[in-house]
Amino acid sequence: MTALFRYQAALLLRSQRWLPPVVLYATVLAVGVQGGQPVLDSLGWTAAVLLPVAAWLVRICVSGEPPAARGCVAAARGPARAHLACVLVALAAALVLGASATVVVTLISDPAASDHTTRVPPLAAGGSGLLAVLVCALLGTAVGALTSWPLLRSPGRAVPALLLAALLALVATGSPARAAVSGLVTGSRAGTVPLPLLPLGAAVLIAGAAFAAACRLSSRRSA
Repeated sequence: MTALFRYQAALLLRSQRWLPPVVLYATVLAVGVQGGQPVLDSLGWTAAVLLPVAAWLVRICVSGEPPAARGCVAAARGPARAHLACVLVALAAALVLGASATVVVTLISDPAASDHTTRVPPLAAGGSGLLAVLVCALLGTAVGALTSWPLLRSPGRAVPALLLAALLALVATGSPARAAVSGLVTGSRAGTVPLPLLPLGAAVLIAGAAFAAACRLSSRRSA
């Protein structure tokens, strides 16, 4: 599995197809996050924007190989393992991107609540922001896994489905991503740092189920 992960990671880096989502993420953060803003509010924005970017990265990774090369890898290592490696590379890329942004945002933001007077510990805020980033990365990767090949092969269906599912994952009642981001915003108003462990647990379960479904279907369609 390690060799497959390295192979897919090398494909992603060499293709430079990761540039558009990374540039989009950086641009949206530059617009939505300004130095001196309350740290928890800024971290909530940082986590929320990562969700659709993670979904986009999955789509890039699972479609990065020519069909012939994909067939060779699937024959050698198994289609399910080959597909899982693609999804995990996308998740890792999203986590690296989100963690880097979290560090920068924590450093440039005001370590205070929304009233700019109640102090918020920067280290604790950054840790909470990292957990929220993990939740959104997991949900975004799950969205990407369920709206890309092999579940949806036509771009005309897959791309709108990805955008709609990413939006719902952010705004739907009961969504772990919404709970994690809302927790940061609410914590900023109250001057407390949330610990989104329940949303994280739910995100892990959802992502695991999505990965399993995508990998199982990849095995059937490759048979």
